[in-house]
Amino acid sequence: MTQTLKVHKRLTPQTKLYYGLASFGKSLVSSVFVALLPIFYQDYLGLSARWIGIASAVYAAWNAINDPLFGQITDNTRSRLGRRIPYLRFTAPFLGLTFILVWFAPQGAAEVSLFWWMLITMLLYDTCYTIIGLVHGALMPELTESDNERNELSISSAMFGLVGYVIGFLLPDFFRPQAGGLETSLINLRLSMVAVGIIAMFVIILTSFKVKERREFAFVDKPLNLWASLRYTLTSKPFWVFVAMNFLLTFIHAIATGSIYYLGDYVTQTSTMVLLIYLFTPLALGIPLASPMVKHFGLLTAQKIYLLIGGVGLISIAFLPVKFIPVGLVVAGLGLSGQQTITYNLLAQVIDDDEIRTGNRREGAFYGANALLTKPAQSLALFLTAFILERSGLITRAMNQGQIFLKQSESALFGIRSIVGFIPGLSMLAGLLILLFFPLKGDRLRVLKEKIMVMHEEKQQALQAIEEGKMMESDPKIN
Repeated sequence: MTQTLKVHKRLTPQTKLYYGLASFGKSLVSSVFVALLPIFYQDYLGLSARWIGIASAVYAAWNAINDPLFGQITDNTRSRLGRRIPYLRFTAPFLGLTFILVWFAPQGAAEVSLFWWMLITMLLYDTCYTIIGLVHGALMPELTESDNERNELSISSAMFGLVGYVIGFLLPDFFRPQAGGLETSLINLRLSMVAVGIIAMFVIILTSFKVKERREFAFVDKPLNLWASLRYTLTSKPFWVFVAMNFLLTFIHAIATGSIYYLGDYVTQTSTMVLLIYLFTPLALGIPLASPMVKHFGLLTAQKIYLLIGGVGLISIAFLPVKFIPVGLVVAGLGLSGQQTITYNLLAQVIDDDEIRTGNRREGAFYGANALLTKPAQSLALFLTAFILERSGLITRAMNQGQIFLKQSESALFGIRSIVGFIPGLSMLAGLLILLFFPLKGDRLRVLKEKIMVMHEEKQQALQAIEEGKMMESDPKIN
């Protein structure tokens, strides 16, 4: 055991800082995209739920193809820069461009034209975001096998990511059309989206120059072909338990955040910024608390506790009197704080377990399969939001000559409360029940950690032998 402790990979503060900066860029664009997309196309531009549903279905189908494909490609990449960094660096400019294009749909165009603009730009943006998100996530378990180091990476990522989420929610609220403002041009909102795209692109490119990969996994591991990779991935029981829970978390994030503007505009009739303060302040304060929670309870139990707290807080939003809705948001924020740091550390354990089975580090395969199986939750949330609001009788701005309609029916108001609180809250509690079946715990987890450390020591030695062999071949004096 003493020997295996040598293989812990210590990360520099600089690595943790820049890893977090990339998370800021990702979160900035994704939070704007998730929160603003439904209200932008349905409420501002007047696209019906039917067309949004079709776009969501196509979007989900494309996600079913691109995530495992890019995961397999990155796992099998062999380059001077590594398996992940080249994709981080050279995809970032296209992420910024495609994100910007989403918000330049022609105002006043026919529904068919709006549909095609929404669909094509969503697909292009999502392809770039898939690549960036996949390789950035894959770096975390690959950079170190230490749970403590991974947790510090996750905290850095969560803190910077939270800043990105907050700015991503607040910035559109400054520039989006308010009451009586839809008649004027959407130019201010669109210019703010240009700024968001450029900033995200810059910080992601910067990270690609500052974070260094571990070369042993690129040059010692022998990659599996696509079908073998899929077979090993899809026969991992820990992965299926994780992905079932994570599907619900993805759905919760998409449906709750995608309707927070509706909550502020129609239910509380206050600035969305105020609601976000109630939600994100406890979330920010709770992120550093995740570290002692994990040390005291372990990853798995800590995740369950946070799911319970968040679920109760979200459900309460559907039933509390309007003036007490902020209380529900505070409790929900505390519960959500744990999800920002703990969730993907559980996936890291799944990947460690797989390396024992296959002999290969396959972060790309698992992050790709995870996205394949969880991203449809975003499409489900987008369609369900539009469907519930339409069926509940919400009168949109587009239906009211561009003016916000404040005297909504009780059914419309409860429809908003349901998609912000009740539905995601129940989903969070369901995620807790699913984690009861997660098998990587106790003695099995302890033995896994010991084996993975020995395996990484052997791979480091194999890389050293390969490099020494190349030096001998290139230097005739050695021969």
